[in-house]
Amino acid sequence: MKLFLLTSLLVATSIVKSQNVTQTTPVYQLRIYEIFENNKNHFHERFRDNAMRIMKKYNFKITSIWESKSDKKTEFVYFLEWPDEKTMKQAWEGFKSDKEWIEIKKQFTAKYGDVVGNVEDRVLTKVDYSPN
Repeated sequence: MKLFLLTSLLVATSIVKSQNVTQTTPVYQLRIYEIFENNKNHFHERFRDNAMRIMKKYNFKITSIWESKSDKKTEFVYFLEWPDEKTMKQAWEGFKSDKEWIEIKKQFTAKYGDVVGNVEDRVLTKVDYSPN
């Protein structure tokens, strides 16, 4: 009986350890969009009222949003958190091919011109000594 309990304990411990090893740490994504002063309000309207709503359908987790302005340009910056890279890639594929989003972009561009210039996308992986 003791051997059975000891074996069961070892098996359970090894299962828990293997689950911990296979768990992935979150992946963070930094997105930076160049936006234009002459129509930045239209950009914010499109992102706030449409993009964020559609992104929710694809389980985007936006953790914070900023605007940055320098002498040369204005940028819209936001930060996302994903459980893993596979989930991130699948969500972006779904969002970019979403028929409603495609139509909204088409309508906004026809009405206001380009509301986004250069786009930077950075996938960030937290280092083990990063503060929580």
